[in-house]
Amino acid sequence: MFPSKTRIKKLPKRGFMPMRKYLAATSVAVGLLTGAAYAEDLTIGLASEPTSIDPHYHNLTPNHALSRHIFDTLIGQDQVQNLYPALAVSWKPIDDTTWEVRLREGVKFHDGTDFNADDVIFSFERAPNVPNSPSSMGTYTSGKTLVKVDDFTIHVKTEAPYPLVPNEISQIAIVSDSIKDAATTADFNSGKAAIGTGPYKFKSYVPGGKIEVTGNADYWGGAPEWDKVTFRPIPSAPARVAAVLAGDVDAIDGVPTSDIEALKRSDGDKVSLWQGSSNRVIYLHMDQFRENSPFAKGKDGSAIKNPLLDARVRKALSKAIHRNAIVERVMEKVAIPAGQLLPEGFFGASDKLEVEGYDLEGAKELLAQAGYPDGFELTIHSPNDRYINDAKIAEAIGQMFTRAGLKMHVETMPRTVFFQRASSGAEGGLPEFSLILAGWSAGSGEASSPLKSLIHTFDNERGFGASNRGRHSSPQIDAKIEQALSTVDDEAREALLAEATEMAIEELAIIPLHFQVNTWATRSGLTYQPRTDEFTLAMGVTRE
Repeated sequence: MFPSKTRIKKLPKRGFMPMRKYLAATSVAVGLLTGAAYAEDLTIGLASEPTSIDPHYHNLTPNHALSRHIFDTLIGQDQVQNLYPALAVSWKPIDDTTWEVRLREGVKFHDGTDFNADDVIFSFERAPNVPNSPSSMGTYTSGKTLVKVDDFTIHVKTEAPYPLVPNEISQIAIVSDSIKDAATTADFNSGKAAIGTGPYKFKSYVPGGKIEVTGNADYWGGAPEWDKVTFRPIPSAPARVAAVLAGDVDAIDGVPTSDIEALKRSDGDKVSLWQGSSNRVIYLHMDQFRENSPFAKGKDGSAIKNPLLDARVRKALSKAIHRNAIVERVMEKVAIPAGQLLPEGFFGASDKLEVEGYDLEGAKELLAQAGYPDGFELTIHSPNDRYINDAKIAEAIGQMFTRAGLKMHVETMPRTVFFQRASSGAEGGLPEFSLILAGWSAGSGEASSPLKSLIHTFDNERGFGASNRGRHSSPQIDAKIEQALSTVDDEAREALLAEATEMAIEELAIIPLHFQVNTWATRSGLTYQPRTDEFTLAMGVTRE
């Protein structure tokens, strides 16, 4: 799948070692920044634009990546999602339902105010309650009550033993409680509330234009390498590649799969390519909660009972997908076929699940058994600017389902429109679509993340199913997930997560397609450290 000079190293129970296109990557410490001897400006071209400066608005990878420049979290994650101290210097359980978190002293926000426990409490109260959020941060804050012990000590209390507290609190950006009266998403986007403790300070945000941040010389972890960083959204892949080749930007993410080999052969003197496996699964979510699904009809356009409620139909769709063909032709070998929620090696991934084999005749037989020998009409909806080759993947899926006898339609749209409609576009704030293509990256670095958000029954109050846009629901799987979340013993918890994953795939709660492999390009003389969480960070760009 990869060029001969590229090597990959599996990390036990965490993920995959990032890799450079020409040389094997080496791990670097990420805990603290070091000031550069010769600081200068950096411009990065982004394939996917963040939807807001507000770090709590949208549980979306580009938003989290941008947030890490301006805002810190209590606990940081390195390039393979191992945890390290950030605004918290230590964390430990002090009884079965209480974690004690000690905070870093002497840290200041960008406006000069002191960081303390009040800011942490405010941030965790705000994070799950941002109005109009397309995907809430509640999945990380639910079930946790924060208690201030003193200015630099907090207790995180849970109803039952909960070993994943450190992983989950690592996802919440800390904002200053001084902005309580100016804490709307619009206030963050204007800069009024964009006050963090991070290595860079907010300068400007022009949606569709650019985002500018400036180096925080007083950063507690040391002054950052770059004086100013400009993020330029460049959704067009050819334009992005042209920009880095011309020197208009210093680095880009989302190098299109179609250009990787050509860039390696022709432009080694101009750019370097950096590549790494991610934990992002690209998958299909299917409407599993409505008797009448809006985009599932008879072949003559008549109303029919939602076929996707039938597990045989879902299994047929999975069998109709030629995953190897998608990886070979659509992804140009820069992806890994998926049979579950996380790649091999991540905590909670099952060693029993295999990638569903392509079986067109088997798919047709299952459709006939379910009462659809001639198929039915179905529309797949997908973003066209969020995941690598997302629109092309949707088109390929449409063609494969057509071969199985379905009358398919493919509709793609910008991610800002897609996520809102996919989450709450129907009457009553329900998911609008019948079949969607989406992706999920495990922010916590283990299997509870997709299980809680994609598989568990939707429960807004408890923070479950926040991105379960198919509304699959299984009391048995819910119970297994919740049992895992309250199991302290690592070995037992890992087994429970794997069992829950197996149950979810058996029921086809989602249909996994492949895991993304990401490629960054930098101008000659710069390096980039790939990350399993897919973040594009100025802190990861250094001089060779």
